[in-house]
Amino acid sequence: MGEMVERVDEQDHTVGVVDRGEAIRRRWLHRVATTVCRDPDGRILVHRRPDHVSRFPGQYNWLVGGAVGVGETYPAAASRELAEELGVHTPTRFLFKYLCRGVISPYWLGLHEAVLNQPVVPDASEVAWHDWLTPVELRAAMYDTTFVPDAREAFDRYLAEEAGPRGSSPRRAALPRRMERSR
Repeated sequence: MGEMVERVDEQDHTVGVVDRGEAIRRRWLHRVATTVCRDPDGRILVHRRPDHVSRFPGQYNWLVGGAVGVGETYPAAASRELAEELGVHTPTRFLFKYLCRGVISPYWLGLHEAVLNQPVVPDASEVAWHDWLTPVELRAAMYDTTFVPDAREAFDRYLAEEAGPRGSSPRRAALPRRMERSR
C-alpha cells in the first residue's frame, strides 16, 4: 500500500480514505498542499525535478509540496513538505485553495507562502537544481521553459491574488541564463 490520502468531493469534504495512486488512476479528488518560498529580498525559489521521478521528470516548478495526508491540514502538510524537500522548518501562511483539474488527476490545491531566512538543503531525490528568481524572471521562465503544467495555473492565480484590485502583474522579461544552463 502506498501513500494514504483523503478522497474529497467538489466542496473539499472528506468522503473516504484511499491510496493516492488509486486516487490518481481513478481521477478522484484529493488534497495537495504547496508553498511559494520567498527569500527576504522577495525572490522566489524555483527548482527542477530529477529526471528519474515518476511525476513531471526534469520539469521546473516554483512550488514545493505534495499530498495532504489523512487527518492532516493544508498548513501542516505544507510545513511537512518544506522540511522533507528542502530541510527547512519554518511557518507557512495559507493564501488560498482552489479546485485544480490537474494534468494527471484533479485535486484541491492549497497554496501557502513562506519567507525562508535559512539556507535550503534540498533532498536530491526531489530537487535536481534550484535557484532564486525575481517575480519578473519567474514570469518569463514560466512560459519559456518546461514547467510542471499545473504550476502555470497556480502562478496566474497567485499573481491575481498578489496584485489584488489593482490587477497588475510583473512584466515579461528575458529568460534567466542560469536556468538555460541548468538542463
